[in-house]
Amino acid sequence: MPNTTTVTMEKLVALSKQRGFVYPGSDIYGGLANSWDYGPLGTELKRNIMNAWWHRFVTSRGDMVGIDAAIIMNPKVWEASGHVEGFTDPLVECKKCHERFRADQIDISKPCTRCGNKDGFTDPKNFNLLFKTFLGSTEDSSSVAYLRGELAQAMFVDLPQVLMSSRKRVPFGIAQQGKCFRNEITPGNFIFRTREFNLMEFEYFIHPSEWETWFEYWLEQMKSWLDFCGVKREHLVFHEIEDGERAHYSKRTVDIEYLYPFGQKELYGLAYRTDFDLMRHMEKSGVDMRYTDPKTQEKYIPHVIEPTFGIDRTVLMTLLEAYCEEEAPTSEEGETSTRVVLKLPKALAPFKIAILPLSKKEELSALAGPLADRLRQRWATDYDETQSIGKRYRRQDEIGTPYCVTVDFDSLNDQSVTVRDRDTMQQVRVAIDDLEKWFEEKLD
Repeated sequence: MPNTTTVTMEKLVALSKQRGFVYPGSDIYGGLANSWDYGPLGTELKRNIMNAWWHRFVTSRGDMVGIDAAIIMNPKVWEASGHVEGFTDPLVECKKCHERFRADQIDISKPCTRCGNKDGFTDPKNFNLLFKTFLGSTEDSSSVAYLRGELAQAMFVDLPQVLMSSRKRVPFGIAQQGKCFRNEITPGNFIFRTREFNLMEFEYFIHPSEWETWFEYWLEQMKSWLDFCGVKREHLVFHEIEDGERAHYSKRTVDIEYLYPFGQKELYGLAYRTDFDLMRHMEKSGVDMRYTDPKTQEKYIPHVIEPTFGIDRTVLMTLLEAYCEEEAPTSEEGETSTRVVLKLPKALAPFKIAILPLSKKEELSALAGPLADRLRQRWATDYDETQSIGKRYRRQDEIGTPYCVTVDFDSLNDQSVTVRDRDTMQQVRVAIDDLEKWFEEKLD
């Protein structure tokens, strides 16, 4: 079956909305710019990604632990980390329509892209990306707090308590998943860049002399994760960030960039943060952040390797990689039509199995319903008995379900069902009593 796909954002956004992956936020009130809600299938896909990542990088390893820290931290944390002073983007404003842009992402010598004004822009000024809020009933400088702009700081601040309670030894990592907030000047491109977003990352604490070895190790592990997500290597660019362009805390950074339909943009990042953060927190808090090696008694501030994975960008990338349009046969006479199919990795698909009784006849429902309930205890299972079987197959193809199980009238006699493969569309007959064993081999 030839793949005739040209993936566009328009196609993906339309499919996401129609099939319940991602909806426009606050839609009945006209929406909110660049605000998106995950629908039923998007929520499952996102959760599957997060669970697979957590298993791969945390629970299956002996050198990693996880935390789930508060979103609002003591503002002194962000002062110590440099975010209050230096977490900025350069901002310019059109002198006519007053639309704001990131100065490093437009050509300010050209007319405004929004109104066509040729009179130019204001001089660039720094715009802090932290979302400011207030704690308590007053709104003054004494009650200022911030929504976290990154996950990392809690893992640095909690390091002494994690070491004490977990009894881990360097090298080891602290992982976290959760929401972050950045008051982006120009968000956009669907869920690629939003002001409220989801990250999963870990801080891996190491001896300073071993940073190059661990940096290369985690770069390879990130590549392996991308393979698991079904990403073609030719769609990736590994961009070494040069001196002067890196974040203030980084001695080496590699941006893993992806070839989106709207251009080559960042997907993940890998940074060597040295001991910058721990040193700053030790200076500002007065708490000793040094680690004592139990074998050598050497005292040192651990250095840090930080792999960062955007959850929303992983969802977007996974959908883009999986989206296919194929010419598929519709009859024995050779007629074809274009089918849309999400060839999601089986581990990430929202539904693993769909139970499809051939008709709404009560005797078929009486067999198919309990079968769906039975399989649902092991695998995410959908049940659909509306419209023709062909349309139901196509609907399951579009949401990425790996296997469809058709219960037909022969099933009442031979106690077998037809299992259809999403990618090949091949069908096999399997005894109902053997289904769990059959799916164990295919899905587990």
